[in-house]
Amino acid sequence: MSKWIEKRSRPVLPLYLAALVWPVAALVLPLYKAGWLAAAAVLSLAVYLVTARLCPTRVRRVEIPFATGSESTDAMLNGIAANLDALQALNRDIPDEELSRQLDRMEKAGRGIAAAVEQKPDKARTVDRFARYYLPEVVKIMSTYVRMEQGGIRGENADQILGEVRRNAGTMATAFENQLDALYSAEAMDISTDIEVLEQILKSQNLAE
Repeated sequence: MSKWIEKRSRPVLPLYLAALVWPVAALVLPLYKAGWLAAAAVLSLAVYLVTARLCPTRVRRVEIPFATGSESTDAMLNGIAANLDALQALNRDIPDEELSRQLDRMEKAGRGIAAAVEQKPDKARTVDRFARYYLPEVVKIMSTYVRMEQGGIRGENADQILGEVRRNAGTMATAFENQLDALYSAEAMDISTDIEVLEQILKSQNLAE
């Protein structure tokens, strides 16, 4: 997922004060003489060094986007992350424990999908529909659900919508998990082949029963 790094920035005040020395010195000192010019330079450097020690370096945490080497994949991952963050925020406003549990499943699987694609960007094409349609649609549905619940909207149509969301949340969560599982199908085949080859080597060397 997106990462946080620490960026250090030096204060600019010491530079400004050191620069200020020159116009002030020009008003009171004959800088056209080499000796006074050198003195002004030393004074400017001294001001910079002293104020630099007094002004601490600023440290701030900056979130950096995905960096898979592919702009389209990075954009997809950022979109997935944004939608999952939205789903997490919606989940905090859902009092129904069972529905909330299904959203937890969706978010967990979604984070796993993003992590898998980040590690192997060539998998991006297999989750394109999930990222562009399915995940945003689920966020839209859950946003409508939360809005109706918080607004106290009731009636035959409203109750039908709320009920359908609750009934189908488990199916949505399973779809998320199936998408995640599908990303590892190729690895499962590769590992199975590797194990078979290893078994054959061990048997040929009488190292296996």
